[in-house]
Amino acid sequence: QVQLVESGGGLVQAGGSLRLSCAASGRTFSSYAMGWLRQAPGKEREFVAGIIKGGGSTVYADSVKGRFTISRDNAKNTVYLQMNSLKPEDTGVYYCAAHKTLGVPLITGVGGVWGQGTQVTVSS
Repeated sequence: QVQLVESGGGLVQAGGSLRLSCAASGRTFSSYAMGWLRQAPGKEREFVAGIIKGGGSTVYADSVKGRFTISRDNAKNTVYLQMNSLKPEDTGVYYCAAHKTLGVPLITGVGGVWGQGTQVTVSS
């Protein structure tokens, strides 16, 4: 199974941008649907974006539609999350997750393989 390592988090002002990366080990990355979820302090983990194995279909939480873009490069075993027009409410730890399919378990954060997370802080 894959192992995941996120990077790219940091402190940014509201309206700014960040690009998160999630690098996967192993040769089976392309067989996994991938997703990004986040957890703000004192709140439950929530789904942000997901992408199917081949990258041809994506899904987003309503709160990030039009601002965030998920993409993947299977040749580089990496999934990305481009975050634009950031808001203070986007603050949290962002996790990437790998699942066999882009479905309810990935969206609800159940099971799968997870990275250690990367902190994103958006100041007002």
